[in-house]
Amino acid sequence: MSPLRELLTATPSKLDECVPSIRPGVCAENPTFSNNPIRDEQIRGLIQQLFFNREPGVVRSVGFTAVDESTRTESLCLETATALAAQGYDIALIDANPEGIPLQQWLAVADSIHTKAPFLISRRLWAVPRQCWWPDAEFTSLTEQSLEHLREYLTEFDFSILRCASASWLTSKIGQNCDGLVLVLTANKTRRLVAAQITDGLIKAKVPLLGTVLVERSFPIPQGLYRSL
Repeated sequence: MSPLRELLTATPSKLDECVPSIRPGVCAENPTFSNNPIRDEQIRGLIQQLFFNREPGVVRSVGFTAVDESTRTESLCLETATALAAQGYDIALIDANPEGIPLQQWLAVADSIHTKAPFLISRRLWAVPRQCWWPDAEFTSLTEQSLEHLREYLTEFDFSILRCASASWLTSKIGQNCDGLVLVLTANKTRRLVAAQITDGLIKAKVPLLGTVLVERSFPIPQGLYRSL
């Protein structure tokens, strides 16, 4: 049994001791941090479509990648991972974005030791910094060894959510090593032509596309938050 798997199977009291100091609203006692019932329902619908409306075990690891470089996906990834963990699954929130601020910095983790090893965000929800599997200090190259490390982490958890960079060749390489990508579109910003070109490029790269999500919408998002491609 790997050291990580030993932690995953530890008793709840032992796990609670591992929870670092992170930003308010995300803690072991309060795994569902959203106070917006509509948003929570949308996230549950997204999870159902991604993981449970398919054959069992088909989709276990999903990357979120934005069409627009300026679109942030951290909150969407964290909400999705948190909701899955609340259902009793061991979840990894994996930083696969070489361009954005490190995941542990975004979570405002006070202890600097949480940089090269997974750490617990809330009960059953683990953060995996990019340094855990991507040893390149500048994150400019992606070797087969790094991808092998990534695949090892994907097998350790029930489900994994990957916070990817905006669509690029790096994202394609990562997408080829998980079960698929979700394209994140931004209301009043994403151009249809650009989204179509990126979709075509990912398909040609043989990256499974699982659907699209629209963010930053100024009015309530209907039940069709998630749309299969």
